[in-house]
Amino acid sequence: MEYLTDLVTTVPKGTIPSKVDELRASEAVRAAELAKAGHLIRLWRPPLGPDEWRSIGLFRAADEEELHELLASLPLHIWMKVTITPLTPHPNDPEYRTLSHD
Repeated sequence: MEYLTDLVTTVPKGTIPSKVDELRASEAVRAAELAKAGHLIRLWRPPLGPDEWRSIGLFRAADEEELHELLASLPLHIWMKVTITPLTPHPNDPEYRTLSHD
């Protein structure tokens, strides 16, 4: 199943910059691993305000429980507020129509 995620990261005030840099580097590595495993399909950055960290991601997981486990494996998850929207195919989606008529 696919899930649209809205990931808002808020770094606590007083966090030392080297810790933030370390977690961001680890986050990039983990995101690449999830992409290679077929879980992270797409990742976008919407328009951001000052000091705002936000990403919109398309994830694939067996169910919402697995998705929560995948998201919890992201190093920055400790500072994230996550909104999850489960997605189901729309009958007029071009990809869905191609797959269902092959």
